[in-house]
Amino acid sequence: MLNLLKNNVYDLPTNSGLNYYWCSGFVLSSVLILQIVTGIILSLLYVADHSLSFACVMGFSNEELSLWFVRYFHIWGASGIFFLLFIHMFRGLYYGSFNKGLVWSVGFILYILMMVEAFLGYILPWHQMSYWAATVLTGVVQSVPLIGELAYTYIVGGFGVTNTTLVRMFAAHVILAFVILGASVVHLFYLHLQGSHNSLGLSNGYSDAVYFHHYYSIKDTFCIAVFIFFLLVCLLLFPDLVLDSEAYLSADPLTTPVNIKPEWYFLFYYAMLRSISSKVGGLMLVIIFLFIFWLPFSFTKFGGSYSLLFQLNFWLIVGYLLVLSYLGACHPEWPYDWVSFICSFGVICSFFILKLVSW
Repeated sequence: MLNLLKNNVYDLPTNSGLNYYWCSGFVLSSVLILQIVTGIILSLLYVADHSLSFACVMGFSNEELSLWFVRYFHIWGASGIFFLLFIHMFRGLYYGSFNKGLVWSVGFILYILMMVEAFLGYILPWHQMSYWAATVLTGVVQSVPLIGELAYTYIVGGFGVTNTTLVRMFAAHVILAFVILGASVVHLFYLHLQGSHNSLGLSNGYSDAVYFHHYYSIKDTFCIAVFIFFLLVCLLLFPDLVLDSEAYLSADPLTTPVNIKPEWYFLFYYAMLRSISSKVGGLMLVIIFLFIFWLPFSFTKFGGSYSLLFQLNFWLIVGYLLVLSYLGACHPEWPYDWVSFICSFGVICSFFILKLVSW
């Protein structure tokens, strides 16, 4: 066991030219562990019942300062994980790490699992926005041809979102957390097997290598400390910044919120789903986007991140996603739906061109 730890952490050969963007994976793993710890504490006190869940969650915030802190750290930790995920994935995209097929594919599966996990956790407080978010998304699943009705019945457990749905989502949320932890170990295994990419895109990047400790362990520890400090500052100064006002209203099936919207890290997907009037059409648009994002190889060899065309496409993608995130929070009306469709089509084309003229 000690030899395994020594060879994979302490004496791991690492390229000497990695910048601070490569610290995102280590920081992400640390925040994930903190999320699991705070999640275990909350799960021991949570009651999965449609008539008690909202009061139970509000009790976390109103009764004791320590529970308030644990709950809000879990909320901000989820946002922190996705912030780090975007940095981690787009760093890999920019520097051509998607050419490491197994590492990239397992990492992409991890991203999908984390999106599912975040959505399940968003449902558990059973407030207005969580209830109607569950209703909207399960309705999208129901619209899938052939298997939609069966999948809907299996997920929801009836003809609509009920107490059965809440119990199933709580169980799935707890189990999936440990699946994500296991998948992270697999991701790390393939990273050490295939080796990390480097900022220069050199295939023989390990010809100039140093030991992970203490050249990079100190750098990663510094980044962890800075990021957790940043989370704590946001938590204490702006605790409700990532919460909607509807999060303080108990779920009411008879009252629909004025504007149903998900968390900030799902907004660009939500804009894509709403950009086409057909539920199936919006779902297909999201699937095409995810498929092109996942493609673990490039079609031709070009200049990589040093190519002007590559950089133009990369920053276009970032711009499109920021605009879509803004549009996802707007009302589903003209011209927002029309602009969302244009940006959705634009980001898919830019992604395809980026992979076409990449590394």
